[in-house]
Amino acid sequence: MSKFLGKIAGLFSKRTMVGMDKAGNRYFTRNESVDGVMKEKRWVIFKGEEDPTSIPVEWICWLNGQRKKSPTPEEMAELEAKREFVRQNVMRLKKEEEERRAVQGSTLHAKIAGNVGGPDLQSYLRQLQSSEGSVPQESSGNLSESETEKVKTESPQETLEPRTTEPTGSGPSFKPGTWQPPS
Repeated sequence: MSKFLGKIAGLFSKRTMVGMDKAGNRYFTRNESVDGVMKEKRWVIFKGEEDPTSIPVEWICWLNGQRKKSPTPEEMAELEAKREFVRQNVMRLKKEEEERRAVQGSTLHAKIAGNVGGPDLQSYLRQLQSSEGSVPQESSGNLSESETEKVKTESPQETLEPRTTEPTGSGPSFKPGTWQPPS
């Protein structure tokens, strides 16, 4: 009953329609005296069912007093165009992400199915060389000329030095130590 009386009283009060959004909601303001102080009261009248989620952010800010002036129709059109541009970019990014996942899924399927080449023997032989300091007999024919020359030019002193936990030398002769767990 009081809601009904409030609506009738609102019809006869001095209210000013400030604007309308694209959903058809109308926004009003009225100056009234509260405890001797003039205050501006702002409210919305919904078109159709009362759905607070249908109010644009700019109008919410105006209703809460975070904005002094109400949003203009030009401002609302500009912001809506920006939002539409962002929506299109989001859709484009989602589509690219799905395509990327589809490509990754197909390569993952190929790896699981075993359609990928074998291990890289050259890198394995280089690792074996550096750890042992010599060229294995079977693999000497598989190395390139520069790699075999590099192996031949290494001095025995470099390959036979024990690795210490402390770094040695400085500049070009610097050799890092090895990490040992605390005992």
